[in-house]
Amino acid sequence: MNEMMVTEEQQDAPKKRGLPHLGRRGKLIAGALAVVVLAAAVLPRLGQNPSAAALSYQLAQAERRNLSVTVSGSATLEPADSYQVTTLVSGTILEAPFEEDALVEEGALLYAMDAGDAQDSVNRANLSQKQAQVSYSQAQEALHPTSPISGTINDIYVHNGDSVTAGTALARIVGSTDLSMDFLFPYTNSSAFYVGQIATVYIGAFEEPVQGTVVSVSDSDIITTDGRTTSSVRVEMPNPGVVSDSYTARANIGGYSSYGTAPVTMADSTTVYASGSGTVTGFDKLVGSAISKGEVLCTVESESIRAQLENARLSVESAQLTASSASDTLEDYNITSPISGTVIEKNFKAGDKVDGVASGTLAVIYDLSSLKMEMSVSELDIGKVQVGQTVEVTANALPGETFTGVVERVGINGTTTDGFTNYPVTITLTEYGDLKPGMNVSATILCETAENVLCVPVAAVARGNTVQVAPSAALSEDSTGVADLSQLEERTVTLGRSDAEYIEITSGLEEGETVAFLDPMADAGMGG
Repeated sequence: MNEMMVTEEQQDAPKKRGLPHLGRRGKLIAGALAVVVLAAAVLPRLGQNPSAAALSYQLAQAERRNLSVTVSGSATLEPADSYQVTTLVSGTILEAPFEEDALVEEGALLYAMDAGDAQDSVNRANLSQKQAQVSYSQAQEALHPTSPISGTINDIYVHNGDSVTAGTALARIVGSTDLSMDFLFPYTNSSAFYVGQIATVYIGAFEEPVQGTVVSVSDSDIITTDGRTTSSVRVEMPNPGVVSDSYTARANIGGYSSYGTAPVTMADSTTVYASGSGTVTGFDKLVGSAISKGEVLCTVESESIRAQLENARLSVESAQLTASSASDTLEDYNITSPISGTVIEKNFKAGDKVDGVASGTLAVIYDLSSLKMEMSVSELDIGKVQVGQTVEVTANALPGETFTGVVERVGINGTTTDGFTNYPVTITLTEYGDLKPGMNVSATILCETAENVLCVPVAAVARGNTVQVAPSAALSEDSTGVADLSQLEERTVTLGRSDAEYIEITSGLEEGETVAFLDPMADAGMGG
């Protein structure tokens, strides 16, 4: 059984006249029809001798064969992917750590350009963003005053509904109830005191003293304004519950009395002030209420504060966009490879100056992990092509070599010319040997193999899908030619697949039957 190949070009003609895809067979059939006309003219000259006229016929039996259906075309090889490296920025190239023909990975540095001015822009944008954020935080604080520390509300100076202006005290918050005082002891060496020593403290006009503890002793003497040499001792004590930092105190420690009075300090105490004008609302805390750092104390409501907050918010967004844009621009000064591949061209080097897009292509990179080609397939054959089909590829540049590819994509965006549409078919070659991008190649797509199907020669099929069946009465004695044309039977057949020389008969003819068809070459010789 013979296996034959059929090309795209060979299948076009028969479809245009109502036959299945016959390709080159169509031309042979057309030639055979021409010979019929020639025979009609020749028979009178032969004196109506059927035997002489039969010399131009060939015989063939309907037999079973294997058919290989193919679609062929040509195209130009391209890399699997390619990229032209360009830039929008201008400047001097500081680094270009790659060479032509080198392999580079995706993301690898190709060019590092002087980005001094761009970095300055980024710094200014970041500073503007920080300033805008500070203004926004201040506007938020004006609308919603918060506690700067965690602690307890010690005093409340306003109530809901009160009108306040910027600088009005709202509340006093203390982080601890412990009191602290720094006492001075004249003409006493600091060695007379030690940490943990008990101190008797007299606060303000209170007659009853309270006990405190020495927590720190200075290691050097202090000279008072009146010229006395003194030692400094810090004492801490719990607040008895009525003392604030408006009080003063004196102390006795180890038989020594302090010099004058020392101010009472409340640890981590702070006063919250209004930073804008408006009406106090939402003040739900009471004296003695616990409050966390950053917790909202109340709301100071006014249109001006709301407008200030909205303007500050917009300023923050604008500053963020500016900073982001400046940062993106800075990244543009480091040009990296967008793909992994081979450097085909390197047009700039370290020290060269680049003038944005006006400088054109800086480098060209090819992904040579595979090669691809886009072949144009006619609308008559595109239905035969499917993704995954094997493709045989040859090139005039490499005679005698055949490479194997695969159909990767069958496009549906066809191009119509003169009422005839072609579709793009993408073919990929992973093993391509010495083939190179840019080479012109021929490709044969192996679409389908039909095994053990009933076939006759393409030339045996005439217009209208008919064949001339030759029974034994029409044949010569040795059955090698047609002896009696009048015995030939014209029969309509149903056609199937075909290759370059044979076509499938699906009905109308039985295996072993003989068909007769004109031999154009023989008639041409006779006509000469």
